Amino acid sequence: MTLFPEDFAASQLQAADPADWPVAPGWRSQVDAFFQSPAGADLLAYLTQRLQVGAVIFPLQPLRALELTAPEDVRLVILGQDPYHGRGQAEGLAFSVAPGVPLPPSLRNIFKEMQRDLARPFPPAPIPGGSLVAWAKNGTLLLNTCLTVEEGEAHSHRGKGWEVLTDALIARVSQGHQRVVFMFWGAPAQAKRALVDQTRHLVLCANHPSPLSALRPPLPFLGCAHFSQAQAWRKAQGLAPLAW
Repeated sequence: MTLFPEDFAASQLQAADPADWPVAPGWRSQVDAFFQSPAGADLLAYLTQRLQVGAVIFPLQPLRALELTAPEDVRLVILGQDPYHGRGQAEGLAFSVAPGVPLPPSLRNIFKEMQRDLARPFPPAPIPGGSLVAWAKNGTLLLNTCLTVEEGEAHSHRGKGWEVLTDALIARVSQGHQRVVFMFWGAPAQAKRALVDQTRHLVLCANHPSPLSALRPPLPFLGCAHFSQAQAWRKAQGLAPLAW
């Protein structure tokens, strides 16, 4: 797939306006409360300032995970660090890329571990490529700890306010009625472990699937077996298997 300048523009943030970022109705009051808070106002001011000086910020829809996966539908949370910082990659769902976009190394490692762990090919035919939209629509909340990033600069929006919102979202899921599997990949994600009631939910931690950390101790991502552990736990709880 060849990406053209208009594709790049369509993948980047245009304005710091939450009114342009749809979410499922069940998230609305929590999202509105955040953006009306001092932390949310400061974040929007920061994003606006960066856009005004010409920063290229991804993705176009920072809250897309909340649009595709309603809180009452969450069965699995996959939590990463921040969006892809290359042009044409980030689409508002952690680790997912649009159809036709080459697989980033982190996503390639996710599919590699799924194939090893579940003994079947990923992505499954007839849906090649790196889009995880089907996962989101089937109850997997694909979230990052920080929801925007600047081109070519990983972690560039860390500490600007998104973490306040994602803390609240993780706590909200933990407090819900359904039992959920949480997969926390990378140190920023693992820092949210204390937000989850582990007497009710399953929490699985590993390094980030990036090639820089996927094989490092103490919690290598490759070989973590999170996917089979999640399915076994769901079965033991009398719950339907996760759909991937």
